[in-house]
Amino acid sequence: MTEIAKIYDPKLTEDKWYQQWLANKCFASKPDNRIPFTIVIPPPNVTGVLHMGHMLNNTIQDVLIRKARMEGKNACWVPGTDHASIATEAKVVQMLRDQGIKKSDLTRDEFIQHAHIWKDKYGGIILEQLKKLGASCDWDRTDFTMNDHYTEAVIDVFIDLYEKGLIYRGLRMINWDPAGKTALSDEEVLHTTENSKLYYVKYKIVDSNDFITIATTRPETILADTAICINPTDERFKHLHGKKALVPFINREIPVILDEYVSIEFGTGCLKVTPAHDANDYALGQKHGLEVIDILNEDGTLNLKAQLYIGQDRFEVRKQIAKDLEAAGHIAKVEEYQNQVGRSERTNAIIEPRLSLQWFVDMKKFVAKNPQVVTDVVEDKIRFHPPKFKNTYKHWMDNIRDWCISRQLWWGQRIPAWYDDKGNFYVAKTLKEAQKLAAYDRAKIKEHPIENIYNDGEDIVLKQDEDVVDTWFSSWLWPLEVFGWNKDKENKELKYYYPTNDLVTAPEIMFFWVMRMIMAGYEYKGEKPFSNVYFTGIVRDKIGRKMSKQFGNSPDPLELMGKYSADGVRVGMLLSSPAGNDLLFDEGLCEQGRNFANKVWNAFRLVKGWDVDKKATASEGNKQAIAWFDNRINESVTELNDLYAKFRMNEALHTTYKLVWDDFCAWYLEMIKPEYTEGKTSVIDGETYEATLIYFEKVLKLMHPFMPFITEEIWHLIKDRKDNEFIMLSEWPVAKETSPALLEQFKTTEGVITEIRNFRSSKGMSPKEKLQLFVKGEPNIEQKVFVPIVKKLGNLIGLDGTDVKVENSYGFISGNTEYFIPFTASVDLKAESARIQKEIEYNQGFLKSVMAKLGNEKFMANAKPEVVVIETKKKEDAESKIKALKEQLGSLK
Repeated sequence: MTEIAKIYDPKLTEDKWYQQWLANKCFASKPDNRIPFTIVIPPPNVTGVLHMGHMLNNTIQDVLIRKARMEGKNACWVPGTDHASIATEAKVVQMLRDQGIKKSDLTRDEFIQHAHIWKDKYGGIILEQLKKLGASCDWDRTDFTMNDHYTEAVIDVFIDLYEKGLIYRGLRMINWDPAGKTALSDEEVLHTTENSKLYYVKYKIVDSNDFITIATTRPETILADTAICINPTDERFKHLHGKKALVPFINREIPVILDEYVSIEFGTGCLKVTPAHDANDYALGQKHGLEVIDILNEDGTLNLKAQLYIGQDRFEVRKQIAKDLEAAGHIAKVEEYQNQVGRSERTNAIIEPRLSLQWFVDMKKFVAKNPQVVTDVVEDKIRFHPPKFKNTYKHWMDNIRDWCISRQLWWGQRIPAWYDDKGNFYVAKTLKEAQKLAAYDRAKIKEHPIENIYNDGEDIVLKQDEDVVDTWFSSWLWPLEVFGWNKDKENKELKYYYPTNDLVTAPEIMFFWVMRMIMAGYEYKGEKPFSNVYFTGIVRDKIGRKMSKQFGNSPDPLELMGKYSADGVRVGMLLSSPAGNDLLFDEGLCEQGRNFANKVWNAFRLVKGWDVDKKATASEGNKQAIAWFDNRINESVTELNDLYAKFRMNEALHTTYKLVWDDFCAWYLEMIKPEYTEGKTSVIDGETYEATLIYFEKVLKLMHPFMPFITEEIWHLIKDRKDNEFIMLSEWPVAKETSPALLEQFKTTEGVITEIRNFRSSKGMSPKEKLQLFVKGEPNIEQKVFVPIVKKLGNLIGLDGTDVKVENSYGFISGNTEYFIPFTASVDLKAESARIQKEIEYNQGFLKSVMAKLGNEKFMANAKPEVVVIETKKKEDAESKIKALKEQLGSLK
């Protein structure tokens, strides 16, 4: 027999078993005749390293996939990474800068070569880290959103949606990131409340000594003003109708326009209109035919159109122009002000509204074409866990805006649009295809010799769009393209694995990713991409702060696993992680997870340390222990299956924990543990021993999804296994019928034993000191069932019936039965009398409060019937307890 180490060392087991799982292709999946169970990993950014959010998300995915695998399903967990255009390009630019190279000094192809070098060196770090966690992904399927097949799919989808009229190019006010120098979709902008200043600026009225005052938080944009707007019904400014004002410093004449858009009550009632730098102002400008003056460069510095402060950063100008306006007498007052500020999700730069030609997906038209995108979530054909997120989803869909998909970057899928020297564009996969489109287009309007159609316009000079598509425009195809959808729309793998089963992700990317994958699924497969979406919460520290490098409160996951083991950290993450609610992470939970592993290891050493008499049969006590635990484990399997089905992962772990720690270790093993005789090896009968090993295997299987490493180690130590035999490939326990009566009987027995132990503890008695226990009346059949166990665990010399109160005894009630433990000479009767009197007074106080509630007419009129029943039961229990305590007090002599 293999020697079992005294202390469990995860460092010796984790790498060993992970390598064996890999070597034996335990994670691999290929289509067969089994039921498929598929999860696609939310692809982490190729720039990423493992953080606590990844730990939580991937632990949950691994729990789900391991359980499905044990249920006999063909479990397929597809890993991969996202090319993360903005984040990766920033990393590559920094790498080049460190080497003394500017991006502007490189051609696009040269830059992309550097980016691939960076990706090949650093891009796989996070996936290797996930292996340390125990992630059972099919690593042979690892994909990347810029692999050749994937890029081709993205380009083909762009062209397809353009031809369907669902993608268009238009001049729109977009979110501009001056740090990343790229457009962002609305969902990539984070809005925060920030402290600002509200400047009240005076504009002189032309040919008058009057001034008009406006309020702004952005005085630097004054240089781009092209109008001042007032409400036509505002009596205060009737005299300004048809007038013009002068922009401070540059003295540009701008009209005073009238529009009911301006609120009379808000601010001064006058609005500066800057069409180039505010979305609402742009709409006003379009309506009134105003000039658009864009004074900002791509990097947020002022350009020549500003006339002043040229080349200075926008925020430097804000400070300076405020001083200059003050000095020139243009400032009426300045107030402290809180307003919503949009920041880039990636760079944290403050967003600039910017008028720009960009590519968009027409989302309203898309959803109108595929209404299931909304209805299937609302009607639970795609189930959200927790369901509260359905309302958020529907609100977003009801207020959906077009998706800006072009990004001013080089790293990513380049937009397949080609431009001629007149600004015409042609959407095509290749230059040759675009030239052919251009030739036909020109021939139709007689701008091109008809014979050139036959050489496909090879002489037409076209230039491809410089921009790439939004990263999310590639990742929305993830559940499809990881199975080779674009190359073969009806391929064997796609038919087998799609739609996938479960998606585990964060609610903050519900709109970025979840909704868009649902859209792509219905557009290109006519069905949902997954059946369930489990939303994790945000991992916070124990005082509620979001974990971040800024606060220094985010532990290194690899260091945590080194300290507490991968199993310990997995348990620690899930112990306080209800679906959709934030996780208040405490490192002590990981310690609890490690202690759980040690508890199970020590229990195994205990069992394996017994000598076995194979010929001996089980005692009556052991038979009852076996019968009870058989029912208890079947009850737990039923409960666990229900919890898994409802995605209550936190509760499933707690149920497993209680079964193993309390029921198996603290009760069952104590019941069947052979008596220890000093100097002799403990001997257990073969029948009980074999049953115990069977139960040990079952609890290990139930633990395995949460704690894969220690369960695999112990499972192989229980008995010799074949080379390709692993607990992760073993069968999930099947729940059998249980006896509710037997389980209820044991609860009473447990109560009796607990009372005996409490009695010993309260009296400072040694566990070795034997006691006598009396039960009022003759013990019935139900009580007799567990008598051997009560005697053993209570260390009793006898358990007998009595028709009278036992004098000088400690009494208690378990179930509906009264029990007595006669005091030994070591018990202080005076102190015991005082204790009972104190308990009587406590229960009398409790009874008084219950009686007051039941005597309250308002309570009785409004309380639900079941509440009244509960309160009445409390009254009856308190009365019974007080009566028993008084009798017990009276029996003391």
